[in-house]
Amino acid sequence: MEKKLIVYYSYTNNTKKVAEKIQKATGLDICRIETVKPYTGDYNSVVDQGKQEVDSGHKPAIKPLSVNLEDYDTIILGIPVWWYTYAPAVATFLFEYDLSGKTIVPFVTNGGWIGHTIKDIKKVCKNTIVTNEIDIRFDTDKMAMPESNLEKWSARL
Repeated sequence: MEKKLIVYYSYTNNTKKVAEKIQKATGLDICRIETVKPYTGDYNSVVDQGKQEVDSGHKPAIKPLSVNLEDYDTIILGIPVWWYTYAPAVATFLFEYDLSGKTIVPFVTNGGWIGHTIKDIKKVCKNTIVTNEIDIRFDTDKMAMPESNLEKWSARL
């Protein structure tokens, strides 16, 4: 039987909320990507730092995952969009962990537009299948789409 894992990164907890909703709906294992050094400062200074990191390709150190990815066939990947692509901590995850042969199902949280996030994932995860992504826009800390849409998507996992 195919084993599936929810892996997510969340700075503002929006992606965490969605990951937990998916986990509750599916009963799948769940694992959080955490930076070794947490982002500090107010929201705007972290946004500025994030832009510099995205622009420079910086990959912050992340803590080891609490699971063995080799035990899973499909990764439901929670991705907050930072400057039209995946957050730097997700970049570190994609760089440090070999996802070859796995299926990646992205749920992409954003404040307005996912930019080139999916294209960028496909570019770095060449030996994977990236499929069935969902775009989850937030207005501040509230999901903009009806919760039933997320429930329907989760049911297809």
